[in-house]
Amino acid sequence: MMQALHKLLLCHLLACLGLNALGDEIINGKKAPEKLMLYMASLQNKRDLHVCGGFLISEDFVVTAAHCNRSIPTSVVLGTHNLKKVNKTMRYAVDKTCIHPDYVDERYGNDIMLLKLSKKAPLDNRVQPIQLPKTVVKTKDNAKCRVAGWGFTKTDGKVVDELQVVDVPFVNKEACQRTWRNNLPPTVICAGGIGQKKGFCQGDSGGPLVCSGMAVGVVSFNWDEDCDYPNAPNVYTDVSKYLPWIKKVLKQKNCKM
Repeated sequence: MMQALHKLLLCHLLACLGLNALGDEIINGKKAPEKLMLYMASLQNKRDLHVCGGFLISEDFVVTAAHCNRSIPTSVVLGTHNLKKVNKTMRYAVDKTCIHPDYVDERYGNDIMLLKLSKKAPLDNRVQPIQLPKTVVKTKDNAKCRVAGWGFTKTDGKVVDELQVVDVPFVNKEACQRTWRNNLPPTVICAGGIGQKKGFCQGDSGGPLVCSGMAVGVVSFNWDEDCDYPNAPNVYTDVSKYLPWIKKVLKQKNCKM
């Protein structure tokens, strides 16, 4: 009974804050070039339907958002930008799901998860991992970054077959916190979603925010469900805050520390 009450109160809090945490898609983007963003991953459920984005960081590990586990991804597709063109060699079963141990809900941060693939992906001209920052990255305000995904392209839309990408400006944390009424956890960064009709929407969760060629963020949540006219910066998990944990998981090939 108490657990049900807790969930009800949490849902009410998120609704009051206008939080839309079920991923987000690319708004006013364009088709991603075939030979770029070879690290992009589509997380799919047991019916082979796209549920979230992700990005390859080694031959057998993909980074995504922890809240994507609600959709129970069972496989990861690599090596294609077009989800209508998927063959069995592009699909990798999820062997282990490593949710960050401090994750409770994206509203409180730690919205990051690693998926260990059942086999190593061959790195070639279709599949390549993306570099992670080695230390805390001090991205300049308004620096041009990019986000990509197969999510909605408008509010109440639907996922798309071809990968979409859009450039978004980095937003400094102080300005982002003010817009979010100081309700953001300390382990996030912000980009896009305000002052322009560009950003992510449902279906893009777990994808990377790429700045200077590195995956510095993981798509986490935005404000309300209005992707066409966003009024607050989009929020991403700050990858640099989780580098020690990521390194341990990759080294041990296991979720338990």
